Amino acid sequence: MTDNMDVLDERQNGAPPMEVDEVVSVRDHDAFAAKHLPDLGHDVREFTVFTWRLSNWKKLEKKLTGPEFDCGGHKWRILLFPFGNSNAPPNDTVSVYLDYAEPKKSPEGWHACAQFALVISNPNDPTIYTVSHAHHRFIAEECDWGFTRFCELRKLTSVQEGHSRPTIEDDAAEVTVFVRVLEDPTGVLWHNFVNYDSKKETGSVGLKNQGATCYMNSLLQSLFCTPYFRKAVYQIPTEDDHPTESVALALQRVFYHLQTSDQPVGTTELTKSFGWKSLDSFLQHDVQEFNRVLQDTLESKMKGTKAEGTIQKLFVGKMKSYIKCVGVDYESSRIEDFNDIQLNVKGMKNLYESFKDYVAVEMLDGENKYQAEGLGLQDAKKGIVFMSFPPVLHLQLKRFEYDMQRDAMVKINDRHEFPFEIDLDEFLDPAADRAQPWVYKLHGVLVHSGDLHGGHYFALIKPDRETRWLKFDDDRVTPVTDKEVLEENYGGEPLHPLPPMLQRNQVRAMKRFTNAYMLVYIRECAMDDILAPFTEEDTPAHLKRRLDEERLQMEAKKREREEQHLFLTAKVITDDTFSRHEGFDLATFDEKNWPPSDLPTFRVLKTESYSTFKSRVAQHFKYPENQIRLWVLVNRQNKTVRPDTHIPENEPTLTVEVIRNNMAARQNDLRLYLDIMPDPSRTEPPAQSIMIFLKHFDTSKQTLLGVGKVHMLRNHKVSDLLPMINERMRWAPGTPLKLYEEIKPGMIELMKPKLTFGQSEIQDGDVICFQVELPDKESHDLESQGLYSNPASFYDFLQNRVLIIFRPKNEEPDAEHPEFKLVFSKKQNYDTMSLKVGERLGHDPIKLRFTTTHAANGQPKAVLKRSLNQSIQEIMSPSYISPTTTVILYEKLDVSIVELETKRSGKVVWTGIHNKEETTIPFLLPKTSMVHDLADHLAKKVTLAPTGTGKIRIFEITKDGKSQKEFTGSEMIGNIPDPVDLYAEELPREELEADESDKVIGVFHFSKELSRTHGIPFKFVVKRGEKFADTKKRLQARIGASDKDIAKFRFALIQVSTFKQPSYIEDDDTIYEHQFAPEDVLGLDHVDRSSRGQKAIVIRG
Repeated sequence: MTDNMDVLDERQNGAPPMEVDEVVSVRDHDAFAAKHLPDLGHDVREFTVFTWRLSNWKKLEKKLTGPEFDCGGHKWRILLFPFGNSNAPPNDTVSVYLDYAEPKKSPEGWHACAQFALVISNPNDPTIYTVSHAHHRFIAEECDWGFTRFCELRKLTSVQEGHSRPTIEDDAAEVTVFVRVLEDPTGVLWHNFVNYDSKKETGSVGLKNQGATCYMNSLLQSLFCTPYFRKAVYQIPTEDDHPTESVALALQRVFYHLQTSDQPVGTTELTKSFGWKSLDSFLQHDVQEFNRVLQDTLESKMKGTKAEGTIQKLFVGKMKSYIKCVGVDYESSRIEDFNDIQLNVKGMKNLYESFKDYVAVEMLDGENKYQAEGLGLQDAKKGIVFMSFPPVLHLQLKRFEYDMQRDAMVKINDRHEFPFEIDLDEFLDPAADRAQPWVYKLHGVLVHSGDLHGGHYFALIKPDRETRWLKFDDDRVTPVTDKEVLEENYGGEPLHPLPPMLQRNQVRAMKRFTNAYMLVYIRECAMDDILAPFTEEDTPAHLKRRLDEERLQMEAKKREREEQHLFLTAKVITDDTFSRHEGFDLATFDEKNWPPSDLPTFRVLKTESYSTFKSRVAQHFKYPENQIRLWVLVNRQNKTVRPDTHIPENEPTLTVEVIRNNMAARQNDLRLYLDIMPDPSRTEPPAQSIMIFLKHFDTSKQTLLGVGKVHMLRNHKVSDLLPMINERMRWAPGTPLKLYEEIKPGMIELMKPKLTFGQSEIQDGDVICFQVELPDKESHDLESQGLYSNPASFYDFLQNRVLIIFRPKNEEPDAEHPEFKLVFSKKQNYDTMSLKVGERLGHDPIKLRFTTTHAANGQPKAVLKRSLNQSIQEIMSPSYISPTTTVILYEKLDVSIVELETKRSGKVVWTGIHNKEETTIPFLLPKTSMVHDLADHLAKKVTLAPTGTGKIRIFEITKDGKSQKEFTGSEMIGNIPDPVDLYAEELPREELEADESDKVIGVFHFSKELSRTHGIPFKFVVKRGEKFADTKKRLQARIGASDKDIAKFRFALIQVSTFKQPSYIEDDDTIYEHQFAPEDVLGLDHVDRSSRGQKAIVIRG
């Protein structure tokens, strides 16, 4: 029995024990199982019932196993603790389990999925019993499962309510187990996925979830499992590209890793190559738009290569929009390409119905007759028919739709069925090519689980005719059943819901939030070509070579990491590094707010002998071995790090590790000082001498730097140093100096010249700092400028100094908005910081605004208030990710931040009278101003039309980009949520003067797909009885379009209520006659010529 038995307790995946009043006999096996073993929806391999009769219960052993029995090709037995398992109080509880009888004799990797009910019943009356049921995947590590607290013993031995006798009667009872061994066609039923190997089990690997990449992994796996597409991507020349700047190369790399790796593959390079930096990039766009733009990017890269035309060949079909007269022989039509088809889910039972809905014919009759050229008003049929479908057909199921009432997108979870095979022949034009059947096989299902604002994406794919269906769920790939592909992703309510006792949360169980949002079908006659097996030659040699080299480098790094414990790092301080060091000690090692010194570093095998290591060091620094000796630095008790003793020569057994352990305890790496002896032939300095390091504090330069070392005898006076320093610094003899001992941070003491070094307690490795003595006036002048007049105050600055990185908040760093570093003391305050930053940027400090950042990810945290004048220490706030460098974001403002704190600043995009984005106008108004005050402010800044109305409308745009949300004018601007995109336009005279018979409708711009909105929506007056040819002229005037441009526009009525495709309008239509619902709008379908694109999606690479 396993030790973890009682941890994996009875409530894990079963139901609580139930003492049942209804009369069902334990011996009526089928009825009992029907009542107590719910149908879990899996096929049953074998069902067995086994009963074990027990007497003398009180005399039973503490633990016993029942006789073995067979079920489903496995041997089982009951495991019973008559007085409870050891973890429960003795004689309190009965524990009972189903035990896999011979785990050690079973083949390696065995498992059995079993559903079972354990029952203790009265031997004379089988309707008196206690039962609990569970299901479990039995494996070597978990070969028993059941109930540690099956039932209290006293309840079994006493008569319970509703019964006439106890369960254990005359010290006897029957223990029965009902076992269903279930089929596990995928091999992963109830798998815990500990040590699961996707590659080994399925031949495929997953993609890592980088966070915030939503639907991307699903789509990439679907494209990867289309070998024809993968081969084409590989044919794009990328030898000279960089992966984070080239989408083609980054995609090639992801595909190659999916092919060859046995671990999940990362996509960071790929998302970087898109130029996308955040979750917003994905949230703002849907999978259809992402797929389209990815294909457009690759298509342009394929031009002029062997792969040219692949996207068109694989994914593009043709459809015809037509209007056909009923009574006369006249048809007006237009043929267009499509990359995917958007099908309605709402109100549609299945995929076939969605297609029927897509090609549904609309009758133009009665008041809505069609004006046929030269034939007058005619009854006509209007609709769409397909001319051809592409070999790889992407179907977008419209699960996410815009809800006008809520001004938000909502998810539709309705049930919508789709088949493994569909014949699309009936949706084709009679003139279409039918040489081959138009039968399509399901190849991929992209699934979303959750609601609109979150959830999880995964893909179900059948990679080829032979391979089974696989589920690609981020980094894990598992086999799935047909039911998991279809039924579980239709949405709606389950056909066979689990009984309530198995539903953990009944509300969640009622409606399914997991459903398909995109389907991939492949034309059956093209499958062998599109899914043709991938060969070694299909991978470009340059890619293979490049990635194999990278793999070797990564393996070398991994090996280095694995062997790290065999090595230690030795860092060497030299007189040269000391002369550039500004700080405490001889170098910086572990300071929280300051980066460590850049020192020569050696990676040394711990077992390397000191003599070998020393010769390496001598060689590196180009000195003869006998001219150097190395001192070990130690952590002194006062928290300083100083040279302590030099390493003894001529000890052959001395290794680097012994030196570290014996001479530099409490350190991971070895810190050394390289002592160069000018004349090796001379003996070492006398035994009584001390090695002292000198630092010079230069008041004019405000620097404190090392100037080498001296050897002094202990009985020499401190004043004996003065002539030596003057000589070394080449100062006039007798220059007055002050000497300070650097004892530790916060303890810098003036030395007494008359004392000896011994009396001053100076020892090897100590640091003495000197400065030229200053007259009091000079000292005072320095201090009045905020400068330091002596080493003690400068050391105080060093102790509190911090390095802060300043970065522009809203721009990429450039010459105008640089990123830079500045050093401050933690004791300085906001005003000093803004002054220094203003100086660095050449910008008025009062017009700078600063925002702190989160240490973990560098994202903006909070705007700093100038009025608080916090210290740098407070601004930095304690960071628990240590050590770290503080990053502060800055903004260059046009106004003082004092004003900003009482006013609302923002920008309004001005679109004039012709719906053109003319300019962006900043504003700064008191927060109590109304929107009409903002309109007055704008009126002074813009040029209104000479014959216009002079009235300004301020508005936002709805989230779907199709309508204006107009302000009344009486809203207070301080109450408008921030951030907000504000727009303003001059109200057209036509709209101002519209009478009751006119209709004012919304108009928006889009390009081919309704989701690809651009430009700015506007309002427009529709007049009674006006043919669209005339309406179009007024529209042209309203948006100031040229004749050449307007000729390329198409005009469509968008009826939100019917969820229809756009109905394109002909010149003879009268749109006034359309019964406009409040959310119906007119769409202008044209290419986005603006630099901006309202919600255009861009992949940069």
